[in-house]
Amino acid sequence: MHYDNYMKECIELALQGAGNVSPNPLAGCVVLDKYGDKISTGYHEKYGGNHAERNALLDCNAKDGTLIVNLEPCSHHGKTPPCTDLIIEKGIQRVVIGMRDPNPLVNGVQKLTDAGIEVIEGVLEDECRKLNEVFIKNKTQGKTFAAIKTASTLDGKIATACGSSKWITSEKARAEVKNIRKRYDAIMTTSATILADNPAMEHKTKIILDRRLKTDLNARIYKQGKIYVFHEAVPPPSAAENIEFIKISGLELVFGKLYELGIMSVLIEAGGRFNGEALSYTDKIYHFIAPKVTGDNSAKSCFDYRKITDINESLNFKIDKAEFFGPDLLMTIRRG
Repeated sequence: MHYDNYMKECIELALQGAGNVSPNPLAGCVVLDKYGDKISTGYHEKYGGNHAERNALLDCNAKDGTLIVNLEPCSHHGKTPPCTDLIIEKGIQRVVIGMRDPNPLVNGVQKLTDAGIEVIEGVLEDECRKLNEVFIKNKTQGKTFAAIKTASTLDGKIATACGSSKWITSEKARAEVKNIRKRYDAIMTTSATILADNPAMEHKTKIILDRRLKTDLNARIYKQGKIYVFHEAVPPPSAAENIEFIKISGLELVFGKLYELGIMSVLIEAGGRFNGEALSYTDKIYHFIAPKVTGDNSAKSCFDYRKITDINESLNFKIDKAEFFGPDLLMTIRRG
């Protein structure tokens, strides 16, 4: 039996938990009865809640059935009991997984095999790994996953020389930006962007890089969410309860601190200079392109942080996906 379509459904189910399960992985599950008919589905809905397998299995008779899940079932006690124990208890005959769990505490395949359950591995593994790219980096490297969102004209400009930038992209593209933000634990910007645009950037957690503390704490961005201000100056004697000042310098230390704070993923929304400086720490780029041309070489570029003399000094990336939102193109890009 081919399980690709069921695994695709697992991935779609898992995505419903995006933005709510961190630092846990995204997981979706489909259960078939002994005749191969689908009888139940589930997904990991929020951190601390039931895992996908438990949500799918609790209210169904799955004896001699098949369980399909995008990630190896857990075999250890965490916020919830091991999913492998419930799978065994329910009399599942076969488990199909997309990928092994990078968490060294998990040994679900071995536990299921030892219980006499057939395990099929590697179904749509590449897709499953992309789904949990954040979790994989967290567990294998102990680092925060970082992405950049930028929006430019066809000639790569994000604003005119005098700073005019509203709006480069359409309402549909801007609505998709809000969807992307929700998938990340935090968003990051700089004092330069705040001073230039006074954005609200609504999100549960915000990271502001303001080395000299030049921004006004009454700016729109400070009105909502938990906010960490990374700086090198003397902080004000008092600030709103949602604002925390952290004295630190250098991007490497900043990203290390994010991981210490439990921020597993961050979306950078800033100007061309910082976008360029952050590239070496970035895993992914969301690049919106509007079908417009400024024709003005003095306009501001989406990546503008160095000078090169040889085109072969360019950094190489890979276009992973291209899709349209209204008239605008979104290219999802990864390291080459």
